[in-house]
Amino acid sequence: MEFDSLSNRVIGCALEVHRHLGPGLLESAYEECLAYELQVAGLAFSRQVDLPVTYKGLRLDCCYRMDVVVENTLLLELKSVEALLPIHEAQLLTYMKLSGLKTGLLMNFNERYLKDGLKRMVL
Repeated sequence: MEFDSLSNRVIGCALEVHRHLGPGLLESAYEECLAYELQVAGLAFSRQVDLPVTYKGLRLDCCYRMDVVVENTLLLELKSVEALLPIHEAQLLTYMKLSGLKTGLLMNFNERYLKDGLKRMVL
């Protein structure tokens, strides 16, 4: 797979987390460790970013949250599930559309090899 420079740096951080923790933990543990690695890498990021839904001009605060947004351009949707499903891809695409972010990474840390749980999506 070919990725842009930012995606490659973020994937490197995720690989470092996965290398040390392996599969089997809760998503929140991976998010916390990934945040540490992103900080060490000098990347600007925000965690658990509120994502309102706009319906016919009405802003609905529906409690949706984006897991991690890196450099205000890359959305990370973290999972720790048995397998990625089409609904996970749909979730990432919907979050990208609602937020206006054009690039996203879906990462399932509950894989023996992280590369098997990695999907990059572009609008």
